[in-house]
Amino acid sequence: MNKIRVIETEQIRSDLPDFSIGDTLKIHYKIIEGKNERVQVFEGLCIAIKRGGIRKTFTVRKISYGIGVERIFPLNSPRIQKIEITRRGRVRRAKLYYIRDRVGKSAKVAELISKKPKKEQGAAGGVRPSGPPKAEQPAQSREAEVGTAVKNPPEDKE
Repeated sequence: MNKIRVIETEQIRSDLPDFSIGDTLKIHYKIIEGKNERVQVFEGLCIAIKRGGIRKTFTVRKISYGIGVERIFPLNSPRIQKIEITRRGRVRRAKLYYIRDRVGKSAKVAELISKKPKKEQGAAGGVRPSGPPKAEQPAQSREAEVGTAVKNPPEDKE
């Protein structure tokens, strides 16, 4: 195996959650200002994931005071403390660059609603108990209805 790949595989982080495009994320990112270190939270919509392996990056977009702000984070960076998934998004695109042109409700991504686990079926094998059978009424044909109408014509009052 290539020596570079061996070093890269050692540095890939496995403690971060699996997220995808359209998810709303909170990234806790360590910022170093001189001698001070602090953790800043950047919350926004993941609009792109690029590359793979150690070079994997993801782009997060948020609206701050009416201005769109995008930031590209390297996924395997030691400065990322943790990533929280706030919402799962349901999208049909690999890159959500069209969100840049949208404003208001049209800039939102539909939330992915996960299916609830099915309950275990009881002893009946999943068959619903049926209620009392409905009483069937005798079916009258169309000819019978027409025949009664002909036998009893409406009376003319003059």
